[in-house]
Amino acid sequence: MFQRSISLPNENSFFLFGARGTGKTTLLRVLFPDALTIDLLDNRTEEELMMAPHHLEAMIAGSSASHIIIDEIQKIPKLLDEVHRLIEKSENKNRFILTGSSAKKLKSGGANLLAGRAFLRNLFPLTQRELGDAFVLEDALRWGSLPRIFSLESQDSKRDYLDSYAQLYLKEEVWAEQLIRNLPPFRRFLEVAAVNFGKILNASNIAADVGVDPKTVQSYYSILEETLLGFHLDAYHSSVRKRLRQAPKFYFFDNGVSRALARMQSVLPKEGTAYYGDLFEQFVINEIFRTNDYEKRDYRFSYLQSASGVEIDLVIERPGKPLALVEIKSTTQVRNDHLSGLENFADSFPDAELFILSRDHNPKRFGRIDALPWFRFSEI
Repeated sequence: MFQRSISLPNENSFFLFGARGTGKTTLLRVLFPDALTIDLLDNRTEEELMMAPHHLEAMIAGSSASHIIIDEIQKIPKLLDEVHRLIEKSENKNRFILTGSSAKKLKSGGANLLAGRAFLRNLFPLTQRELGDAFVLEDALRWGSLPRIFSLESQDSKRDYLDSYAQLYLKEEVWAEQLIRNLPPFRRFLEVAAVNFGKILNASNIAADVGVDPKTVQSYYSILEETLLGFHLDAYHSSVRKRLRQAPKFYFFDNGVSRALARMQSVLPKEGTAYYGDLFEQFVINEIFRTNDYEKRDYRFSYLQSASGVEIDLVIERPGKPLALVEIKSTTQVRNDHLSGLENFADSFPDAELFILSRDHNPKRFGRIDALPWFRFSEI
């Protein structure tokens, strides 16, 4: 097992959210080997607690475990009321660890998130730092970094796993949870969305491709966010109101999964192509997002586009520090002709710090612009 960067509380109850396959159960098994686990994927356990949530107290009464793990808590949101009650009992010394795919999904169902009595943590696919010597950039772009990928040796096995993941997501996260009633258009949407990651969203165009209305497309994207399959990147503006009026971008949480959903696994990412550059951008942005969450930096992220269509990949609002404008380039040698995007905004943001992240291993300085190897993004 790889050493994970996430820090989990030992003396307090907490939620551990993460998409399927990110390693929540494995991590908890290692860190809390003596915990009592209640698995809601077990049909009998789910049925019993669905009908009688108060039976939870009886299930843990005979255990000496200090930590109680309840897997897939989103299956029985009402069970959180019982967990809340047990935490409040003065004589109860148990710490509850509640895993699930999304806090948003629980909130949307009106679930009790324990009013701050349980901390919130998110687990993501493996980062470059967590992988250490096992990290290979080309593999990360092609296969992603879900933990299971690294136990599979053949390319066929990796491809089969990612295809199965996509089908399991449709079956268990979407259909079984009744997030939508009509699966075929959502299946088509997934392919279209996976092809268009990192692009400014045009809901009308996507709706025409899928055969639904734009509001349905927006609800589909909400499902992807709620199940932690990806995240929106809003357009930057100093006014929050204006920021929300502009169309966002969407990035998937893992390159391997997005390639499987797009039916692009047979296409090898080729250096120098636009597709390779798009995958590299999604990969780097995910690395930055994951590190921000694990290290609790409280950065806010967006993208920037001028009236003439010039874009900056990432705008980072950093508490107590200047605004950072970041361009992501898959080149192995940063040159003057890579600077035009940032230079276009330099006068409009005189106090901002400007960065290029690329595959160039040699740090460089071009006036106000710092060009860094992508793996030094934590210096931003």
